[in-house]
Amino acid sequence: MAEYIEDELKRFNYLTNEIDAAYHEAALKLGLSDSAMLILYTICNNGEECLLSDITKLSGISKQTLNSALRKLEGEEIVYLEKFSGKKKRICLTEKGRLLVKETVYQLIKIENDIFDSWTKEERRSYIALTERYLSSFKNKIKEL
Repeated sequence: MAEYIEDELKRFNYLTNEIDAAYHEAALKLGLSDSAMLILYTICNNGEECLLSDITKLSGISKQTLNSALRKLEGEEIVYLEKFSGKKKRICLTEKGRLLVKETVYQLIKIENDIFDSWTKEERRSYIALTERYLSSFKNKIKEL
């Protein structure tokens, strides 16, 4: 591998880890665990409810971590689960949960929106296109392992 590519890959990995660390710091400052933040964030991106299976797919949380975090959120009366269709379950925000996401998750979403709003349309499209391309290629290479 060429040295400049190796340096760029190191920089890319550093930035990816720093972004993850920034989201972790945001969750802590907002008084949430990383998994609670991801669950509530995913629900908010879908309205005030979300299929349990969608949270697993969209958040990247393992089923075990998801179930543990959901039990805690249910115990705190932030969310409740209801049967949806067949074996599918839906996670819904309670009134207390709606208030919590207004004080927490919506602040994070506003920060993200402010950043994207400061970029040109072309910058946003390029960033998303390159990220999608990277992710697709990465997943394909993982399948080959």
